[in-house]
Parts: sequence; C-alpha cells; structure tokens
Amino acid sequence: MGAGMSSDSGPEGVSGGLTGLGTLPEGCVAEIMLRLEPAEICRLARLCRTFCGAASADLVWETKLPRNYRYLLGKASGEDNSEGRRLSKKEIFALLCRRNAFGGANMEFCLEKKRGLICMWISSKALSITGIGDRRYWNFIPTAESRFQTVAYLHQIWWLEVRGEVEFCFPEGTYSLYFRLHLGRATKRLGRRVCSPEHIHGWDVKPVRFTLSTSDGQLAQSKCYLDEPGSWIHYHVGDFVSRSSDAPTGVKFSMTQIDCTHTKGGLCVDSVLIWPQGFVGLPTASCPLL
Repeated sequence: MGAGMSSDSGPEGVSGGLTGLGTLPEGCVAEIMLRLEPAEICRLARLCRTFCGAASADLVWETKLPRNYRYLLGKASGEDNSEGRRLSKKEIFALLCRRNAFGGANMEFCLEKKRGLICMWISSKALSITGIGDRRYWNFIPTAESRFQTVAYLHQIWWLEVRGEVEFCFPEGTYSLYFRLHLGRATKRLGRRVCSPEHIHGWDVKPVRFTLSTSDGQLAQSKCYLDEPGSWIHYHVGDFVSRSSDAPTGVKFSMTQIDCTHTKGGLCVDSVLIWPQGFVGLPTASCPLL
C-alpha cells in the first residue's frame, strides 16, 4: 500500500527514501501512547517492534494506574507486595484488571481500565441478613447466575433487613452503590431458563428503603418498589466521593422493609456492587432519592 510499508525490509525498514514506522524514536511513540487508552495502546503494539517496546514502557502504564496502586497490589496478592517481586507497570495493570478476591472469598475488586477507578463486588455471604440462620425464612442456593455461585433466597419474612459495610482505599473519584436483586427463583428445565414465581409477594405494598453512609459523613437514601420478576436488576442506592486514595473510606449500606403489617418473599439477594459513577451496561432501576 505504501512503499515504506511494502519493502523487503518490512515495516521497520526504509525503502526508496521513505521512513517506516519502525524508525520512529521509541520515546516519541511512548509520548503519544501516554494520551491513549489501554485498549488503543495494545492495538498499536501489534504494528512493529518499536511500538511494542514503547507499549511496554513503565512511563506509559504508570499514567494508567491509580496513585495507590501499591495498596491495591497488596490487596490483590493478599500481602504487602511493595518489597516483593519486581513487576513492570504493565504487569501490575494487567493483574489489577483481573478479578481479585480480598477479605476471604466473598469480596472482589478489579481496576476499571478507562478511568483508573475500581469496581467492587460484595457477596450476599458477606452481608448481615436478619433471619439468615433460620431456613424457614432464608437459605443460600447455588446458581451459575452469580459471580459468587451462590445467592441468598428469601422464602417469606415479616422484617426484611440486609446490611453490610466495607473499608477500602478507593482511588479518587465518584462511585455508585447498587444492590443486585432478582424476584423469583431461576432454574434450568430441559436446557431452558425458567423463573418460578412461587413465594413472590408483598413487594407492591410498601417500597424497600436503601441507605448509604460513609466514614467522612456522606449520606444517601432512596426507596423503590421491587418489580420485574425473572430479571436481575441493580437497584441504585446512592453515590459517594472518594477524596483521597491514601486514606481508607468506610462505607455502610442497607436494604430494609420493616413494615410488619404484611409478609414478603420470593427474593434473591446476590451481591452489592460499587462501581464508578456513570458506568453503562448495568440493568438498573430508578429509585427516587429521599
């Protein structure tokens, strides 16, 4: 297509007085990559050896990492890794972008690639659920529809109360907190997904109240009627701001429906999600703020 790209010396050679991409200074290519997103850098790395070398430079990937990446690396490895094996910044970025369990096997986080913030999942097993020890009300059931392979299923109860908390050094930014819920119990029948409406009742009488509070005084409340049986819905509780990645932020959250004039049941509680604000792709419900 171009003389410089089609010569026998390949894309890194020079043909007919034309300069190929491979003759560009690696430092110059790295400066360009500083302004690109990680996916774009990886695509450019396939062009030639010079671009591949620039795409592995620490100065490129350090700009894609949050300031507290050493703390996150320690969480991901389960130990303080700052004095451990020497990792390149590209290797650290790749490691943090994977699913990383912490606090046992019931919490996970990963790095959000575009903004350098984090995504977090907290299993129902890490939550405090009133009545969870009584199988007349709740029990944990296995399902492939949860990243933790287990959800808490509510048969029937008068007093619904689910609470949780986490303390974490979140990279600076604004985060949204969601409860991932499902009305009805989904199963497989003859290879097809079937949702049983058994036990679903009481959610159209009074709304469920959601609350969020942080250790630095931020508060958010919302309420919502639970609906759309058969679908996993992310109910938005509220947002909070992490102002310093060096100091841990304590986040407490709850879901309650404690009007004892009626029972409610048929609810699956999968997890709580903390994601960067504005993340698209989650099936969410609009919950009015209080």
